[in-house]
Amino acid sequence: MFARTTGVRRRAIAFLTVVCLAALGTAGCAGDDKLTHNPPGANARIGPVLIRYAHLAEPPDDPWQRGADVPFYLWLFNQGQRADRLLGAETTVAESVAIVSSDGAAEDPVPLPPGELVELEKGRTHLLLKGLKQQIRGGDYVWITLRFERAGEIALQVHSQIPTRVDDEATAEPGLTSPSPDE
Repeated sequence: MFARTTGVRRRAIAFLTVVCLAALGTAGCAGDDKLTHNPPGANARIGPVLIRYAHLAEPPDDPWQRGADVPFYLWLFNQGQRADRLLGAETTVAESVAIVSSDGAAEDPVPLPPGELVELEKGRTHLLLKGLKQQIRGGDYVWITLRFERAGEIALQVHSQIPTRVDDEATAEPGLTSPSPDE
């Protein structure tokens, strides 16, 4: 009977550990006291490489116009035992797709060490669709193919972020909208 109780206790401890880790994971995505994070983008997997939050940057004021260069952001996580590299990408909606640094300078392929998260986002190395061939509005979807050294190629349907227009001066808290003056 003692062995059986130990097994029950082990399962209970394992269950509580999973519940606590899940709660901590959710809390990491939340604001100080409420859930405020709504991550954008497409998620996929090719071989051991996880692709998360793949999306085009929000258009500045109007839709992205023909000829514009559009930032493409995503997170990559290599679950494999061997390193991989993001070699590049291509799409039919732009002349080319480049890997660029935060200041727009061309970069080499992106290393993906095993067990490490690589964030390709604003203010860091990211992808850039150069010379749009068509207008892209917030909410539009486009196909982009990513090329990895070991994992191969994957085509993703990604969207352009929908612009958010907020008048921070009209509310006490930045990012919150306020009712119109008529109400």
